[in-house]
Formats: sequence, structure tokens, C-alpha cells
Amino acid sequence: MSFTSVKNIPVEKRVLEALDKAHLVQPKLNAMVSFIDPLSQLEDLKSKDKDLPFYGIPVALKDLVNMKDTITTGSSKILDNYVSPYDATIVVKLKEAGAIIIGKASCDTFGMGGTNKTAATGPVHNPYDLFRMSGGSSGGSAVLVASGVVPMAIGTDTGDSIRKPAAFCGIVGVKPTYGRISRYGIIPYASSLDHVGFFTSNVSDAAVSLEVLAGRDDLDMTSSFKPVEKYSSLLNGNLKGKRFGVITNVTNAIQNKNTTTQFNNLCEKLKAQGAIVSEITLNDDLMKAMLPTYYVIANAEATANHSNLDSLRFGVQLEGKDNEEVMIASRTAGFGPLLRKRFVIGSYALFTENQDLIFRKAQKVRRLIVEDVKKALSEVDCLIAPASGNGAPLIEDTQIDQLSSEYLVAENFMALGNFSGYPSMTLPFGFDGVLPLGVNLTCKPFEERLMLDLAKGIEDLTQLNDLICEVKP
Repeated sequence: MSFTSVKNIPVEKRVLEALDKAHLVQPKLNAMVSFIDPLSQLEDLKSKDKDLPFYGIPVALKDLVNMKDTITTGSSKILDNYVSPYDATIVVKLKEAGAIIIGKASCDTFGMGGTNKTAATGPVHNPYDLFRMSGGSSGGSAVLVASGVVPMAIGTDTGDSIRKPAAFCGIVGVKPTYGRISRYGIIPYASSLDHVGFFTSNVSDAAVSLEVLAGRDDLDMTSSFKPVEKYSSLLNGNLKGKRFGVITNVTNAIQNKNTTTQFNNLCEKLKAQGAIVSEITLNDDLMKAMLPTYYVIANAEATANHSNLDSLRFGVQLEGKDNEEVMIASRTAGFGPLLRKRFVIGSYALFTENQDLIFRKAQKVRRLIVEDVKKALSEVDCLIAPASGNGAPLIEDTQIDQLSSEYLVAENFMALGNFSGYPSMTLPFGFDGVLPLGVNLTCKPFEERLMLDLAKGIEDLTQLNDLICEVKP
């Protein structure tokens, strides 16, 4: 579903149809946490310019994004009663651009996870196979775009939380440069790794979305002062002379021959268009150290960020004889087992006696990884590899070998874009049976225009744009 096709439908009809469809597919997809009545937004829209880029376009927010007077739970139990008192900066920008927000999409609790199985409302189901996962943590947002409920949805990405669900759901997922989009008003996970991004069904709509959302925000001191380019008007998809660096650590680790064959075919098509495709090998020890490094840094930052979730200031509060007992009872009930595990890891890394041994060592490893990526990108325009070795896993899959190269490298390499803050995106390039496969691109900082242009060239070759997987109610 593209912006263009949606705009051919009368505004009120398109918005109400999106809301109705979200309700109809909810029993099977479980993608929504809460729904938002759009009538007041539609009334406000009447006084706005019809040429606005998002005029009357229905949009979903990941359930980490504050929107005034709406429930924002972070897909947790502890914030089940939390009503946002203000709008996140991206919500202000979306409204100013004419968007109509119809609800909050499910995610792994507070964005901590890669499966969307940890949400308090239960797992999100992939529209291509309801027994398979959506990917996480932004799985609800991805599924709503993939099933044609909305043409655009907001996600966040701390490890690969936009790009992996995009791959599993056959859509475009964009994580721009760190600081390119304001994070003000968004429940954090790990502040040095968190990025705001989005899902669309094609690259052109992704370019429009970035134009609307990007820009300096004084409420987020990490946001960039760099000017926002006219990404959509600069797209041409010309691949001649463009330099692609295939990450061999990833391709060599993938066991699925169908994936590697289709990826190799894509590379041949790129060459036929005049692109230069070469092999890039990153430091393999660093690639295998990426996941444990990520766990230490992300969970340490998460532990600090969520220390205020004590149920005394806000959140669901259980009874106790004193404040300590109230907090223990409320946090125990409000946090699932995976979240508690991550907080234990983070707290352990932050103990004074452990900081040099664990936390600061992880930060040093992160710097080595970033330097390795920076060096690789000095030789090419972008790094490219399959976003995953396979299509979406089964929700009940417990057979993954988490110490294998395929898991450590091929399934987690996209954290490179979070460690470095470099722009990275995923788009569909093939299918494994009925399941979509995604290809990932990573470019130098603030080269979103180039990244989108390369993606447009790939999209023109594959013709895998505006894919909709209809789910019968």
C-alpha cells in the first residue's frame, strides 16, 4: 500500500477503513495494543493544506511513543494505566504533516527483544504465516504495514528492531543516522543505541517519511543540526558506478542456500546495472563479540533508564507494607522474565567492582567494531548483506544454536548500525517459499540520500515494492 494509492481514497473513508481493518485482523495478528479514535484529528485536518505530505494518511505508532491523552504502555504490564501527558516530537511532526494516528502497535516490552514475543499482550503473528514471528522489537508496526492496515508506521531500532521485522514481513524498514530523528517523548531502551525510524511498503514513501520526521529538536540534545535534504525529489535509482561491499562474514555464515543463491543473483543484477560489487571481510573476532558486547551495553543503559519505574511515581501499583515492598511487588508483577533477566545483566555490569572488567571493556570493544566498519566504508558506498539467513522463524522455535556463527554473525550483524550510529535500512529482495527475505544496506553517517537512492535502484530491479499480505479476519 503506497501513499499514492491511499490518497486516491477520500480522507475520512481511508482513515476509518484503516481503523476497521486494524480491528478485523487484530484477532489473528495481535499487532495492536490500543486504538485511537481519529475523529478529532479528522476535524483538525479540515483546516490544513491538502498538499501536506501526510495529508489524511493513517499511521500507527510503536507503543513506546508518547501521544497526549493516549495510553502508552511500552507493551508492559507496569505501565498498563499510563496516559501520556504530552506529544513526542515525532508525533507533533506527523500531525503537522497531516497524518492521522489510529493506534499504538505492539512491541517487545520497552523494545527489549528481537521476537515481539515478550509484549504483555502476547506475541505478534507474521501475516505470511501466522505460526511465525514478526521479528522485534517493532513487530506490531511492521505487521500493520505488511498486512495493508497502514502505509506507514513508526518503529525504534536499538539492535535491529526495525530492520529485522522489515525483512521478515517483506517491507521497507529505515533506521537513519543517530540524531537524524528526535527521540524526545519516546520511552528509551539504551540511549546510546536507540534510533527512531519507520516502515513503509516502498522506498519513495520512505524518502517522504524521512523528510517529515528528520531535523534538529532542542528537546533532544543528541539530535543533529545538519539540514534535512529533499530525499524524495532526489531519488533516481541509478546504480552505475555505485560501490557495494558484500560483508563476507555474513554471507559465509548463512546456511540457507536459497538465501545465498538469491542474494548472489541480486549482486549479479547490480553489476549488470554498472554497479561495482566487491567483497569486504570485517574482523571475525569482533563480529562474534558483537552480541555479547551489545547485551552488556544495552542492558546496562536500560537498567539506568528504567530505574524510575518504581510504581510510586507512575505505573500500576501493588499493595505492600512499605515503599520497598510496594516496589518489589509491583516490579515483579510488572516485568516479565526476559526483562528481569536483562535488568540483572545490566545491574551486574554496572556494579562498581565490575565496571572496568565488563562495562568499560564492552565500550572499548564497541569502539573497535565501529573503527572496523568505518574503515570498510572508506572503500565502498555501502555495505550490503542479507538481513537474515532465513525467513521468519516459528514463534515456538527453540532450536536456535545461539553460539553458532550463523546466529552470532548472520542474525545479529545489523547491530553495526547501532554501535556506529550509521544509517541502515532493509528492503525485500526475494522469498524463501512464502516467506519474504530482506537485504540490508549500511552507509556512512548522514548519507541517507545515497542509501535511499541505492535502495530505489534495488527495488527497481526486484520489483518487490508495495507488497501486501492480506489476512482474512
